Amino acid sequence: MRDEAIHKRLIMEQFSLQAIPFAEIPGHSQSMRMLVEMAGASKTDEALDVACGPGIVACEFAQHCCHVTGIDITPRMIEQARERQKSMLLNNMTWRIGDVSPLSFPDASFDIVLTRYSFHHFLAPGSVLAEMVRVCKKGGRVVVADVVLPAGKTAAYDKLETLRDPSHVHALSFEEMASVWEPARLANTQTALYKVDLEVEEQLRASFPKPGDEEKIRAIFKDDIGVDALGVNARWQDAVRYSVPIMIVAGEKLD
Repeated sequence: MRDEAIHKRLIMEQFSLQAIPFAEIPGHSQSMRMLVEMAGASKTDEALDVACGPGIVACEFAQHCCHVTGIDITPRMIEQARERQKSMLLNNMTWRIGDVSPLSFPDASFDIVLTRYSFHHFLAPGSVLAEMVRVCKKGGRVVVADVVLPAGKTAAYDKLETLRDPSHVHALSFEEMASVWEPARLANTQTALYKVDLEVEEQLRASFPKPGDEEKIRAIFKDDIGVDALGVNARWQDAVRYSVPIMIVAGEKLD
């Protein structure tokens, strides 16, 4: 198990570098409507975006909710989030720099608590989910969206992603996501699947791997074409492209 302090440093180092490139990758802005619908967002809702990054999700939800708070451990990401808010002329948002486990909010503070593309960075995603449930109001919705793979694919994918982004911890399998979700005791659970299509070189330009690892990453993708050990359908379409499978899980807090 990676040391927590070392891991937090890795996250801050990586995402301080990735703040602008991450926000600009087109694939990360897809399927937002699905997320908003599964959260049941309305103009009376107070929402919290956990590990909000550069504010892409938070700013979208601010157009559907009464107020949105975004929290992230990386100050550079929060800077980008504030710039995004300003450019979109949104005045119903609050940003906070801080850890997500524990969350620095009282019990039952929000109608919607969500996180997107963050679980694979958490050492203990179940603990983060428990915190998300804690700060959600009775009758509120908790929503998680992240990469989820068949169990036989996670080891190869983790090896690749750790090369590309050293702050990566583990992509959950479908079974692992279910085992993390079950203790939360959320009702009326809904799930949905979609894929984020990416091009290897575009993704590498938004990444900051260790020196020499870019060629290893290219080789892993090329060797996986027609094999799919990674579970991302690596293929040649004028360039090496791949599709990351994403699962959204949403549930209602009843007590």
